[in-house]
Amino acid sequence: MRILLTNDDGILAPGLAALYKKLTELGEVTVAAPTHPQSGASHSVTFFEPLGCTQVEIPGLFVGYSVHGSPADCVKLAAMQLHDEPIDLVVAGINNGANVGINVYYSGTVAAAMEAAFLGIPSVALSLAAEREMDFDRAAEHGLDVLKQLLPLQKGDVINVNVPRLSQGEPKGVRVVPQATGGFHEYYIPQKNGASETVFQLAGGAYRPDAIPVDTATLSEQYITVTPLLADMTDHEKTRALKTRLDGPQS
Repeated sequence: MRILLTNDDGILAPGLAALYKKLTELGEVTVAAPTHPQSGASHSVTFFEPLGCTQVEIPGLFVGYSVHGSPADCVKLAAMQLHDEPIDLVVAGINNGANVGINVYYSGTVAAAMEAAFLGIPSVALSLAAEREMDFDRAAEHGLDVLKQLLPLQKGDVINVNVPRLSQGEPKGVRVVPQATGGFHEYYIPQKNGASETVFQLAGGAYRPDAIPVDTATLSEQYITVTPLLADMTDHEKTRALKTRLDGPQS
């Protein structure tokens, strides 16, 4: 199996190194990751300037491609230019912090997986809930176990996997749950920056509860969450309803 590994924390991130060591059990792994951290980059891509790329050696692990762009840039460039043969699977992670709920939309990790789907490549995004001491090696073990259960994936599949805080003990199991859409309790903290400017620091707390089991709550209950995502954002039910109202009679 030919695997492309990327992330949004940068090519030097410990989560990427931990995951690389585990993925080599499944096949040949190529690394293409951002030169600098790109957390919150979402699905940005580089259009209006050349995309820089250099080879970087991580001693004892790999020689990978350091891309001066976003996670989506890394996947697009690797699939179209850097990788000689077709890529069988894209894995993004391990992200430093969970990607659940509406944070899925902001995540560069999930965006890399989505870019793979646009290119017809199955993908998995893997994240670890944030805490003071991050045990990426154990998270990689759990991630590999889940990935083995997910395989084989189909063309264009996107699976979002999150591992709970491991300082609280081993995960209770794996749960397949939908993405929460209730959001989080967020707010801005204003601070003066000189005489005339005020800066605002985004802060947040707990997730807003949903009526059904979703990724945010299930992760907090110490389960590994698995959430299949769609690259197609079309509301097909609403599309059918609007067609009857707006398209007019069909000739």
